[in-house]
Amino acid sequence: MSVLVTQQAPDFISTAVLADGQIVEDFQLSSFKGKKIVLFFCPLDFTFVCPIEILAHHHRVAAFDKLDTQLIGVSIDSRHTHNAWRNTKINDGGIGFIDFPLVSDMDHKIMEKYGIVHPEGTALRASFVIDENFVVRHQVVNDHLLGRNVDEMLRMVDALDFHTENGEVCPAGWNKGDEGMKESAKSVEEYLSKNSANL
Repeated sequence: MSVLVTQQAPDFISTAVLADGQIVEDFQLSSFKGKKIVLFFCPLDFTFVCPIEILAHHHRVAAFDKLDTQLIGVSIDSRHTHNAWRNTKINDGGIGFIDFPLVSDMDHKIMEKYGIVHPEGTALRASFVIDENFVVRHQVVNDHLLGRNVDEMLRMVDALDFHTENGEVCPAGWNKGDEGMKESAKSVEEYLSKNSANL
């Protein structure tokens, strides 16, 4: 597995099904440079945890939009399988019409670039926060059996915005509205004097 944090996000061009259902052959990640991106990988369409995670992301599209953040999902399925999954009712194991693109990685090159290939040949449950300058600022990687917490990704984007706007760092358990810290020994002392018992 690769640790990509602090590095430029590996770019790619691939086929994808867009939020409006259009199938495109030349979806390029770097076309979103200038806004934040949450790029996440799922093992396979029509499986078990994957539709739950897709819908968890879908239900938070508006929250990510408020943070000027583009959601993008990737799996090794074809654009046709993605399209069929979108056109299958939720009660029948589908995902319905979701509000973000699903990218096809049939040749496995995208997950190889991101260093998150499962031994069985699918992608691990990996998520990446990419900033406006196309730098990876956060990544989390789970095995297939462990579903992600999408609210944690929102928290990470909030934390990134807080740092960008204030120049302060975010301590453990930081949530939007909480105080941050300056990168100094005095700031650590002040923060701990008020908050150490609640950590």
